[in-house]
Amino acid sequence: MGRLAGKVAVVTGGSRGFGRATAILFGQEGADLVIAYRAAERDAVAVATDVERGGRRALVVRADIARAADTASIAEQALRAFGHVDILVNNAGIMDVSAFATQDPATWTQMIDVNVYGMLTLTRALLPAMTARKTGRIINLSSQLGHAGGENFAVYSGTKGFVLAYTKSLAREVGPHGITVNAICPGGIVTDMNRHIYPPERQRARAAELPLRRLGDPDDIARAAVYLASDDGRFVTGQCLDVNGGSIMV
Repeated sequence: MGRLAGKVAVVTGGSRGFGRATAILFGQEGADLVIAYRAAERDAVAVATDVERGGRRALVVRADIARAADTASIAEQALRAFGHVDILVNNAGIMDVSAFATQDPATWTQMIDVNVYGMLTLTRALLPAMTARKTGRIINLSSQLGHAGGENFAVYSGTKGFVLAYTKSLAREVGPHGITVNAICPGGIVTDMNRHIYPPERQRARAAELPLRRLGDPDDIARAAVYLASDDGRFVTGQCLDVNGGSIMV
């Protein structure tokens, strides 16, 4: 039996990148999946097909995480389909790379709405059901930029720093109900979201800067998520698991 046998997991941004890798690995570990996506329907269905091929159930839900009505719908559909949710992975996020002084304020709003507000509303929508069952795993995707910041990443880094502080605070609040809350802070990984700023020559240069002398891939994040979601991580809460090849060490 897999480490997540009998569990139900909701993964936002589940059609690509970290979300896709996490949903597929969760399915291989025995979990049923709710795969939330905004635009890439074909990719989300492909993830669901992969999960179902392995003998698990999968529900695909189209939602704009920035809208509270949509996050409420994710929770409602998940609970109606499966009866409970054991694991929530708040993975959906957007990133704009540009100088703060010239960045369009509308872009700030978009990043805050998706990276912060969506995480808050979906978590709140699912917390009552987790609290009632006295069990749950909440995993929030932050970034190494939430620790260290980065040039041309001011607002994005700020949203990910919020994720870290929120994770620690919520862990204290819901721990007595048997719920753990942790964050994963990726770094040194090329995904669909940041590939445009990492052409091959920059990827090689970035890899040479890391202690492991290679870049990671989304599966490295998925493996960390399985650890935090399973009984292996049952005594871990309020933490940020840095998965970055040694890029920063805190």
